[in-house]
Parts: sequence; structure tokens; C-alpha cells
Amino acid sequence: MKFGQVYIVERDELMVLRSKQKKSGVTLMTNEYPPDIYGGAGVHVDYLSRSLAKIMNVEIRCFGKDRPGQEGIKIRAYEPWDMVGEADDRRFAKALSPLSVSLAMMKDGITSDIVHCHTWYTFMAGFLAKQLYGQPLVTTIHSLEPLRPWKEEQLGNAYRLSSWMERTGVEASDRVIAVSKEMKKDILKCYDIAEEKVRVIHNGIDLDEYRRVETDIARHEYGIWEDYILFVGRMSKQKGIFHLMDAVKNLPEDVQVVLCAGAPDTEEVERELVEEAAKWPNVRLIREMVPKNKIIELYSHARVFCCPSIYEPFGIINLEAMACETPVVASAVGGITEVVVDQETGFLVKPGDSRELADALCRLLHDRDLADDMGKAGRQRVEQFFSWDSIAGQTLKLYEELMVG
Repeated sequence: MKFGQVYIVERDELMVLRSKQKKSGVTLMTNEYPPDIYGGAGVHVDYLSRSLAKIMNVEIRCFGKDRPGQEGIKIRAYEPWDMVGEADDRRFAKALSPLSVSLAMMKDGITSDIVHCHTWYTFMAGFLAKQLYGQPLVTTIHSLEPLRPWKEEQLGNAYRLSSWMERTGVEASDRVIAVSKEMKKDILKCYDIAEEKVRVIHNGIDLDEYRRVETDIARHEYGIWEDYILFVGRMSKQKGIFHLMDAVKNLPEDVQVVLCAGAPDTEEVERELVEEAAKWPNVRLIREMVPKNKIIELYSHARVFCCPSIYEPFGIINLEAMACETPVVASAVGGITEVVVDQETGFLVKPGDSRELADALCRLLHDRDLADDMGKAGRQRVEQFFSWDSIAGQTLKLYEELMVG
């Protein structure tokens, strides 16, 4: 029985397969890992690793301080070289620091069957692992450096280094996972890699954890009105948060716009957003990463969820909102179009068009029946296509190609 078939076998047979397959293993390399998660890539690795651990050995190599392992998962954590932070140009450290962690990750031998890296932060580690230890290399692309030119403002010339690390890792990969069909097209445009090596495996979601709840404690704790539009994401131009701010003037004054916006890209972006939010009495800016149980409450009771990104390879936050039966208004960009079905689970709008964004939000605010129907349709779509068991099964099938090759 192949790994890719594991989720369609009978329960007793599954237990036998698990006991046999535990001999195989994967080393997952990631910047983010609980409790240090601030974006979709970290969420992806967290849930994927737990699903994979049911049927194979999993080792995590992540950035940061040591943390306890989980059932079936061994964790090694690595901190950057201290002197990197003393660079004359502080922006350089944002690329040199991940490079130093990649080197540190290689001091410990790798005996697993597959090395699987997530985001450019670890791609150099994956490249080195392949050269030093000989294991096949898989990389998952959660975003592409060449399509994020605004990062040059954050990194200066170090943006060339982050881009080089990404290119080196991708082009050395035995398989590349794209989190959406649009992402696959972008990968093939940006990098010299054979199309047959690039596979689309979407992000997933824990359907038991992310579901509508009736508790409404978080809303009162954060001082949120009864009727509100919800945004969740980093303080980043990529996330289109300033386009949402531009739309506020065309939204009802008695509906609050709630921005759960932590992890600013730069101090300048944070300062600009704080100043803009202060202009509007119906904007509530929460400058922190809201705990998962509270964000699920906020998803559950929002009138509409808004994702105005100008670049979004997948957009896992839309899955989270849909799983909580909340209709979505999102930009028709990247992988979002493979998650949100226009006119069915919400509305897709032109990225960067604040007036069209406001019109779509107002339509759902004014038609509660339509909003309820779209919310229920979103939950059904998530259940059908985006469970983590399904995502893990597809990933295992890809690993198997390399282990028997």
C-alpha cells in the first residue's frame, strides 16, 4: 500500500500501515514553529507536521529557542549568530540572520529520508543538507521574493541575498510544492526548474478547531462593536491593509472595522497604519497577534471577513474565516481565487480598488440572508477540499516518489 493511499484504507489496516511506515521520516525546516507563529507558513508547518506524525517520523528544525517536542515529533531549535545583529546596516541582518541559522542547522546530522523546507529562510539549509547528507530536497513556496519588490525597502541590498537564497534552494529541489495553481505559474516564470517537478498542494485547515462558536467573550474584551468587519494579517503593504483604510469612508459609520494586525514589516508601516486608524472613530486597531481561541470567536461573529491583499499566494486566513461560516470579501489575486468562490462563498474584487472593496462589503452588510448563505457555503467548501488529512496524504505521496526513485 502506498503512502498516498493511506487515508482511504480501513481503520485496522491503517494501524498496521502506521506501524510499518514509522520507519520512514522527514526533516521539516522552518522559520516559524509554535509558539512563534506570525503568518500562514507557520500555521501550515504546525498542522502539516502533526498530520504527518500520525504515519511517519517527523523532525522539526526551526528558528529560535529550544522548546518541548510533541507526540511523534522531535524538535531542534537554532538561534542566529549573535554578531549578525551588529551589521553596520541593520537591514542586512534580516537576511544574514537566516543564513547563519541555515549553517547552524547543518551541524547536526540528518538521517531522515526527506528534507522538506518552508520559505526562503530555510532554503539554504535545504540546499546544504542535500549536498552534505544526500537526502532528496523538497521545498514549499509560500511566497516568492521576486514578486515582493517592496521588500527592498525593508532589506536594502540584502534583498538580493534573500532572493539568491530562494533561487538556489528552489532550483536545487527534487520537488517543489506550490500552494496554489497561480503560484505554480509564478514559480515557472521566475525560476529555472522543470514543470514536472512542481506540484500544487493547497494549504489546509483543522476543521474541528476552526468552526463557528457561540461564545463572544473576545469581542467584549477588545472593545469591539456588535457589527464589525474583520481583517486579520500582518501590518504589511502586501496585505492591502491601506486599501481597506481607503475604503472606510465609504462604509457605514455604525459598523466597526477591526484590524487584528501584528508583526509590522517595518516601523514606518506600523507608524503609518496607527496614524491612519486614529482618523476614524469606527476603526479598532489591535496591535498584537490575537490568541487562536479568541480569533476563532472574532471570525465567528464578524459580519464580513475582508482580505484585501495585493499579493497572496494562498491566503489561509480566508479558509479560517470560511470554516467559521463567515462570508469573505477578498482580492481576486493569486491563490485566493482557488479558495473563495465569487458569488458563492463571498465576493472577489479587483486588488487595490478601495471603492469596489467598499461596495462588496456594503452589499453583505445590507443583506444578512445573502451573508448567511455565503457563510454556510464557505464552511461546506472547506470541509470538502481543505482538510489537513487530505493535504498530508498528498504530501506523503510526493515524498514516496522520491524515496522509491
